[in-house]
Amino acid sequence: MRLVRWGEGKAMPWKNGGGITHEVAVSPPAAGLADFDWRISMAEVASDGPFSRFEGVDRTLCLMRGAGMILTLPEERRQLTAGDPMIRFPGEAEVMARLSDGPILDLNIMTRRARLRHRVLALDVTGEIRPDLPAILAVICRRGEVSVSGRTLGARDCAFPGEAGLQIAGEGAVFIVQCQPAPFVET
Repeated sequence: MRLVRWGEGKAMPWKNGGGITHEVAVSPPAAGLADFDWRISMAEVASDGPFSRFEGVDRTLCLMRGAGMILTLPEERRQLTAGDPMIRFPGEAEVMARLSDGPILDLNIMTRRARLRHRVLALDVTGEIRPDLPAILAVICRRGEVSVSGRTLGARDCAFPGEAGLQIAGEGAVFIVQCQPAPFVET
């Protein structure tokens, strides 16, 4: 299992230059913003503004820290909050963000639509769970402290469990990212 601790990711400007993102992992490993298959990053959002556009990419945005924000998409307005911490949208959509109450940190999962599909699950952890899910790519600790197959994660740490069976224990909350070739097959 590979771990990426908060702060170890590569800090870089957003594609549109509006802020800073911390790239946690990308595939293939040397891929840039135009040629990745999948990408996991966390963005510091300190002001209102437009989202970067990513043609042919599906995105899931998850709230890691802060009060949240309101996203204005072409057909709707959606609020990202602690109680509703995920929004999924196409990367080519024109999206405007307005912070609800101060800066936030968001988790951004992106997959190239022609090749891959992803799904993100939010789970509260109290004690021990053994999620029986296919194609687990990553487990990200949202809050608290959890162990993933015996390795301790604090808030904003990420584990890439590989093929081993998954055991999550502790007190906290996690996001589990599943990723597999298109189309996604749910079990």
